[in-house]
Amino acid sequence: MNRLQSKLGLELPLLQAGMGGIAGPELCAAVSRAGAGGALALHKEPPDRVRDLVSQVTAATSRPFGVNVIPEVTGPAACRAQIRAALQRLPRNGFVTSFGLPDAEAAREVVRAGHVLVIQVGTVRDADEALQRGAGVLVVQGTEAGGHLLGELPAARLLHDVRTRHPDTVLVVAGGVATGADLAGALKRGAHGAMAGTLFIPTSESTAHPDYKQRVVEATSHDTVVTTVFDIGWPARRHRVLRNVLTEEAERRPTTFIATTMVGARNVPVPRYSASVPASGTVGRVEEMAMYCGCSCSRVRGRDMAGSVVERFRREFEAARRFRVRTTKGVSWTRRSNR
Repeated sequence: MNRLQSKLGLELPLLQAGMGGIAGPELCAAVSRAGAGGALALHKEPPDRVRDLVSQVTAATSRPFGVNVIPEVTGPAACRAQIRAALQRLPRNGFVTSFGLPDAEAAREVVRAGHVLVIQVGTVRDADEALQRGAGVLVVQGTEAGGHLLGELPAARLLHDVRTRHPDTVLVVAGGVATGADLAGALKRGAHGAMAGTLFIPTSESTAHPDYKQRVVEATSHDTVVTTVFDIGWPARRHRVLRNVLTEEAERRPTTFIATTMVGARNVPVPRYSASVPASGTVGRVEEMAMYCGCSCSRVRGRDMAGSVVERFRREFEAARRFRVRTTKGVSWTRRSNR
């Protein structure tokens, strides 16, 4: 058992990304039950809804899981309100993940409550600040990751830089991870675990739109692009998405409504260039919406149950960890990965 597993109580050093519009209670609980770190996306949910969602996961699994907040999108006050609501229902073995830096007060509330604070960053500078704010685990995100990019370095380079600067920190790498062999490689490079998002988009428990799931399964890394066009609701942030007509056109189209989607019990219109993903309750021109997808998509398989995905990932990881055979002058040996 390595340090990430010990820190969060996981059987497998794998975290599921807290993807808004995709990572609901069903996916979070399924990943958790399988022994990895499921994450519940709180996105823009109000406190009453947050309490209900956390309770749903708690009723479905007794294993560790996390709740994910996005301070950059919600703003500091709303983020603190989400965290307080989540902490009222989060079990003792639960943790809080933050996409980007939470404000100092929000971070203190998590730590004071006795939960591990996991902060995802994209630069060495933000890694420094995250540790000062009480992060017990750092997720370093490379540009191979799908969705919203926090930095401009590939995962291996950022991992190296942060590991060199903070040799004793529990580090998780995000970006380019879809198989157990990918995880084994990350551990060899100095990580204690990995975070995967694209891997879980096509799963049965994911609330992504069926067309979105199919596109991820069929895609290769060449079908993804980093763009800033999906800026309504999340301006000034680069995103890695699957290419579509909007990413390929030089001129911007009118920002008229192109779809509707369910937010709680409400049917909400979606403008063209919205940062929202097409979810199961989305109706309209989903092909023009932001379909976040990482470079690992070429190694993502069909629409399996999340538990089956984690179990396959576990088998791949164990095989890569135990039987990394090298040959030198005709002599072979087996070497375990670093712990």
